Amino acid sequence: MPCRPLIATLTAVSALLAPALSQAQVTLKPDGQWRYLLTAGANISSGNNDASTLNLAAEGARETDDDKWTWAAKADRARSAGVDTTERYGLRSQYNRDFSVDWFGFGSGELLRDRLANIASRTSVASGVGRHVWQEERGFFDVSVGLGYTYDRYIRSTDIAGAMRDRYGRLELVLAEESSHKLTETTSLRQKFSLYPDLRDSGKYRAVLDTGLTVAMTQTLNLSAGLSYRYDSDPGTNLKKADTMFVTGVSLRFD
Repeated sequence: MPCRPLIATLTAVSALLAPALSQAQVTLKPDGQWRYLLTAGANISSGNNDASTLNLAAEGARETDDDKWTWAAKADRARSAGVDTTERYGLRSQYNRDFSVDWFGFGSGELLRDRLANIASRTSVASGVGRHVWQEERGFFDVSVGLGYTYDRYIRSTDIAGAMRDRYGRLELVLAEESSHKLTETTSLRQKFSLYPDLRDSGKYRAVLDTGLTVAMTQTLNLSAGLSYRYDSDPGTNLKKADTMFVTGVSLRFD
């Protein structure tokens, strides 16, 4: 399969970067209460270097002994010398329901707008089953598989799957692994890798990697950094296949 080298590379990258890079993580406790996390980062410079960046994120989670519901929203903007270099907005949610000690079912949805990647809107839904490889008070490791459907609308018509299109929908296989680790009383690590082979056009696929670390400064204040990697084997005409973003910021926890 053409995606095997990518899987091996991203797995290695995740293992190497996990101790150093991250996005903050909302607190997970199986008590049925909603908890939230707000993260903000900004950088502004002027003079010989005229540039600015703004990154905002919000997360929520509710967990019980039998299920877990999470959502996350992100907004990323950056300009350099009067030219937009990043304009991306995203919203995602997932619900997991255990039907045994080791197995669970899930349903998820995601919305994305990325103007510089020519994506006016991307809507994705998925459902499937997963397994708790291990789960304890200090963290978890899950693997999952399912089917999903993704529908893209493009800002400009582009060559996708051998034809000029202004929109494209496809059925996808969904393969994912995710883990969270509490390394110390103040340091938490998490990572997630998802692969989406296109079932409409064989050989095409998307991949998403998020990995990182959160360091608590106080009970509510955290320092964080975030690394996200997005890969699309067929992004369209004159577009790069890979997008990487590294973000640092301060997080406020509402427990």
